[in-house]
Amino acid sequence: MSSLPILYSFRRCPYAMRARLALLVSGQVVALREVVLRDKPDALRQASPKATVPVLVLPDGQVIDQSIDIMRWALGRADPEGWLMRDDAGLIAANDGPFKMHLDRTKYPDRHGSDPVVHRGAALDWLHVLDRRLHMSAQLCGAARGLADMAIFPFVRQFAAIDPAWFEAQPLPHLRRWLDIHLHSPLFAAAMLRVPPWREGDAPMIFPPVGAEENIV
Repeated sequence: MSSLPILYSFRRCPYAMRARLALLVSGQVVALREVVLRDKPDALRQASPKATVPVLVLPDGQVIDQSIDIMRWALGRADPEGWLMRDDAGLIAANDGPFKMHLDRTKYPDRHGSDPVVHRGAALDWLHVLDRRLHMSAQLCGAARGLADMAIFPFVRQFAAIDPAWFEAQPLPHLRRWLDIHLHSPLFAAAMLRVPPWREGDAPMIFPPVGAEENIV
């Protein structure tokens, strides 16, 4: 079991979600350690000073603590759906930068001292960019899901969940179709497996569970 990479994760974190999605589709097995963010284990802090999920610790001691790098590492080992061919670094950077900033200031205005209406409007402008793109193709980089879709989808999901009724009322038909497809995919269901928080001394939690790879299409 010591030969498996260790993934520190948190089920509802969009960064951790996208890492798990890539690990699943690549067939990469890891020892999953679910983290309680208000009580982070010392092992996580020792592995990565940033102490935020996801963090992947490889058997040789190498640490990968950026979610997009975990995705690329997993897909570099196996990429059966060709996700790396459907990448858009600029689109992902816009998601991880400006859109995530506006998302946080919409969702947590008290934490940021922000006007959520202003930031919601700025985030919506970018969602319209995605909607226009999805009018041209089923997925962000073509007909099939790829790295760009899976890197961005968890954050759109988080934004839509802030005020579902408001989101449903927006003129984003192509984006909502795309979001719905991924929300109801077997891959996403497998990535959202509920596991108990990890504690030092616990038996390894293997992810994905045996047989899960048969149900992620």
